[in-house]
Amino acid sequence: MHTIARTPTTDMEVTSIRLERELKDKLKEIAGNQGYQALIRDILWNYVQQKSGEWKPRFSRTDIRASIAATAQQEERCVLTGQLIQPQEPMLLGLTRNGDMVPLSVESLAG
Repeated sequence: MHTIARTPTTDMEVTSIRLERELKDKLKEIAGNQGYQALIRDILWNYVQQKSGEWKPRFSRTDIRASIAATAQQEERCVLTGQLIQPQEPMLLGLTRNGDMVPLSVESLAG
């Protein structure tokens, strides 16, 4: 995940969130040079966009290295098209260049 330039941190509101030490350490590990607070903001913005219908694709077809057939166990959103994938529907799991597995609709890689 890459930090999206939104607001200078000096213009942000200060809030407090309590995290388990293990969670904070894992976030720091994953975030690397980005910083774990920026990672948390990215995760929260993605969640808000997904739940509010303001979804924007974060991946393109060229980011997908491989795919495997799967069945959704819960509602998912295709990272290429934004299409909702309902539980028990066929879907694909795409392997990205970074080694992440992401949900894909069956139609998203067609053509």
